[in-house]
Amino acid sequence: MPRKPRDWRSEGVRVITSDRLDTNTAQTPGMLRAAAIDFRRVGSKKLWAGTVLIHPNAKTGAHHHGALESVIYVVRGAARMRWGERLEFVAEAHAGDFIFVPPYVPHQEINALQDSPLECVLVRSDNESVVVNLQIEAAEQVEEVYWIDPVHRQTGPPPIRPAVKKRRPRSR
Repeated sequence: MPRKPRDWRSEGVRVITSDRLDTNTAQTPGMLRAAAIDFRRVGSKKLWAGTVLIHPNAKTGAHHHGALESVIYVVRGAARMRWGERLEFVAEAHAGDFIFVPPYVPHQEINALQDSPLECVLVRSDNESVVVNLQIEAAEQVEEVYWIDPVHRQTGPPPIRPAVKKRRPRSR
């Protein structure tokens, strides 16, 4: 029996404009999530994607996302991530950086800036937003952790970029 041709007009690419994001999604105190892509909105079978906004000098409650993997892309601002059983580990990400959160990792997002919002794009490995809010007494002492790329080995913190010296025009 011949297959019916797909209706690419209605089953093809979808563009979700920024004024059509849906805040009727699972939330954590201290942040505002807005869904762009999920099963309910576009029929996505394997992804959830949206935005996250954290106000200046604010932090979220501790939470995890169950069996889902999460990727956070920092669009604007500085994110301080704490994670672990007592949120005892910490790392920072800035505009242009990516953050990977494995399944079941208790974590907290903190806006590291006091005067600017933290804006991120968030993608998860399932079509629904899973958020499990936790009651964790946070550790007072934290350990700063730097990721070591197993492909491009580097130890310690990322190198500090040297300031660019301006050349003065030569006088003739």
